[in-house]
Amino acid sequence: MEPRARAGKNVGKETFNRKEVSSLLYAYGDVEDPLPDTIRVLDEIVTEFLDGVCFEASRHAQVAGRQKLKFDDFEFALRRNPQYLGRVRSMIEKRQEIKEARQGFNEDETAVAKDHAKDTATTTATGIARDDALDDLDEDEDLEYLNSAVPSKGHSSKKRKKALK
Repeated sequence: MEPRARAGKNVGKETFNRKEVSSLLYAYGDVEDPLPDTIRVLDEIVTEFLDGVCFEASRHAQVAGRQKLKFDDFEFALRRNPQYLGRVRSMIEKRQEIKEARQGFNEDETAVAKDHAKDTATTTATGIARDDALDDLDEDEDLEYLNSAVPSKGHSSKKRKKALK
């Protein structure tokens, strides 16, 4: 849709949450509760700006023969404003850093899992149990002890004391 056709499309409709827009205004020095007209106007300005940038980016992708947008398309759309372009580039760099960090984390996690599997395989092959500290305990006896220690209806205190001994 061309920018001229979009001009009256969102007039009067709010795209963003009023509370978020008022918080944004407050963060940039406005009063805590801005006027509803101020919120509406800012919402329209931001929506119109984002529509224009997305339209330019989609146009660039269309000329390049693609249906999906890439970051390069947004870079092209913002090429005339160095502040916006710098911000987009820094966001792309941060996204790449996060992606690389996740890959490194997944590789580390995979290595730890492989080491753990190797340790488990060697302990089973040598016959060493993993929970040596718990060998002395019998779970059935522990459960019976706990069940008898819990007071229930119909038991007198003498019967419970006998059960605990």
